[in-house]
Amino acid sequence: MTSSDRHRASPDRHRSPSDPTSSGDHADLPGTASADDRTSVLIADDQPVVLRGFAAVLSAQPDLTVVGRAEDGAQAVRLARETRPDVALLDIRMPVMNGIEAARRIMEAGTTRIIMITTFDLDDYVYDALTAGASGFLLKDVRANDLAEAVRTVARGDALLAPRITRRLIAEFSRQRRPSPAGSPLTPRETEVLRLIARGLSNAEIAAGLVVTEHTVKTHVARLLAKLGLRDRTQAVIHAYESGLVLPRD
Repeated sequence: MTSSDRHRASPDRHRSPSDPTSSGDHADLPGTASADDRTSVLIADDQPVVLRGFAAVLSAQPDLTVVGRAEDGAQAVRLARETRPDVALLDIRMPVMNGIEAARRIMEAGTTRIIMITTFDLDDYVYDALTAGASGFLLKDVRANDLAEAVRTVARGDALLAPRITRRLIAEFSRQRRPSPAGSPLTPRETEVLRLIARGLSNAEIAAGLVVTEHTVKTHVARLLAKLGLRDRTQAVIHAYESGLVLPRD
């Protein structure tokens, strides 16, 4: 079921009593997205200032709506089951239940995509969060415009990492945690595309480098993700390092 279909099935899902910022104030403004089209977001953080700040930033966007705010992981899981958000922003370090466990439970229960947030760019939990299935990772000092764009990026099915969460960091965690798998089901071209993804290139940049269309690149990406059983580009980067296809200093 698509996000739009879920919205049509539950016209009141954006009016969560737990979140006064989700009252649908943007719905009647000219030139803004309707409630059916807006991306729904759940925010969980045990710091009230961060929680209020993120909610204010996202609620001000005409195409986004905040459907819930939680102060711990357990509450986030409960609200996610009630509101079925498109994207959940989860602090890694929360009381009662940490963000990583909350992310696992939320993804088991539905199609919500997860962005993990933290104060520390060298947080020991970065790798755990990504391998748990998170589609993105942001720092709490993220700029307002970047926060909103991050939500849009993940809602579209893409993945992201904060600029300071480097590929080298992922490589270090990968080398420490898992052995390199033997063999690969990928074609030479798919392997080449995977290597370029791991180096941080966008589809457009990969297309230009390989002298093919962007549509062709998208097809290669979709096929390699399916063959490797991966959720998105972030996990593709992890796989590339784990398999030794890309080295930290490549």
